[in-house]
Order: sequence, then C-alpha cells, then structure tokens
Amino acid sequence: MSDQIKIKVTERTEFGKGAARRARRADLIPAVVYGHGAEPRHILMPALETILAVRNPNALLVLVDEAGEETLVLPKDIQRHMLKINVIDHIDLLVVRRGEKVVVEVPVHVEGETAPGTEYVLDYASVPVEAEATHLPESATISIEGREAGDHVYATDVTLPAGTVIQLDDEQVIATVSEVVEQDLGDESDQEAQAAEESGEGESSDAAQESSDSEGSED
Repeated sequence: MSDQIKIKVTERTEFGKGAARRARRADLIPAVVYGHGAEPRHILMPALETILAVRNPNALLVLVDEAGEETLVLPKDIQRHMLKINVIDHIDLLVVRRGEKVVVEVPVHVEGETAPGTEYVLDYASVPVEAEATHLPESATISIEGREAGDHVYATDVTLPAGTVIQLDDEQVIATVSEVVEQDLGDESDQEAQAAEESGEGESSDAAQESSDSEGSED
C-alpha cells in the first residue's frame, strides 16, 4: 500500500488575490479539493508539511479537517512560484477511494547498459499508468542491457507491478539506442593552430609597422 501522509487542514473562508497573499505570508497554501461529484472544497494547508509531502508527485495524502474527518486525496496540479521552486502557490487535490483505479504519471527507471559504442535517449522520461489509488508504483522500469544501435524500447517492454497497466499504445517508443558520435578533435586542433598562427602573423606585422613608424618619426 502507498504511504499515506496525514495533514491537518482548515477551511478557507477568504478568497481573492489579497487573501491568498495573506495566507502565504502565514505559511499556508491555498488548495481546492474536488472529485466524485461533490462540490469543490477550498482549504488551507500548512506550507512546510505540504511541500515535504508532495516531493513525491503521486503522494497519497489524508486531509484531516477541524472536525477530525479524513479525506483521501492525490495531488493533481501543483502550481509553483515562478522564481522560487520550493514555494507552492496553489494545489488541486483529487478525492480518491480505496479500490478505485486512477491514472498517474510515473518516472521511467533505466536498468543496464547498452552495447559498447552506443548510447540511449529516453523518448518518455515518465509514462502514464493506471493503478489502484492506494497501490501506486513509484516508477516504471525498462532494461537497455546489451541493446545495439537502432534498437528501440517499446511500451510493451516496460516492467510494472502486478495490477498496474501502462496507458500507451504497445508500439509507442520509450527509448532509442544509437551509435555514439565522436567529435573529431584533430580537425578542431588544426583549426585552432591555424587561427593562432594567423593571429601571431598579424601581431608581428603590427609590431613591424609600429617599429617603422617610430623610426620615421625620429627622422
């Protein structure tokens, strides 16, 4: 079962930009809770606890209101400050229930090494998967062990825990293997040497001209 993080919240009674700024100055994050056809709830969450909790974007949160009632939610949209990555301006939270299937994005974890002289590029750094709300995987895994240039890793090659299904077409390319393109340092060295030689010739010519000018002025 996914770890569940309990966070005490309060109902939000003031709205508008001014109220939101006051909340943030008080180390509170405005949030909205929605789902299952219920009216959206507007709440305030403690900033530090919430920021730590949502470091995992698929964190399963248990909101505890002032009456002690608990609501199970998943972060769906985290709006961060434009300049301060560790500051959250607002969060949308989706109500979920145990046994319910949800679709979330999980990062792709790569195992193994490609054949010598090759490298891989991830076409998908994360993939959408469907899983039970309280059993969300932390990642999806692909193996690139021994793969040659021109090989592809497809959605069907992704390894996931039992009960989790990737939400991509079977032939969707997840990673591509290609030859390592080595830069010809010899050509660069030749060009640099030539540029240095031309620069030296130019300086010598300038020095000679200055010497000639100096002799002429003494006459």
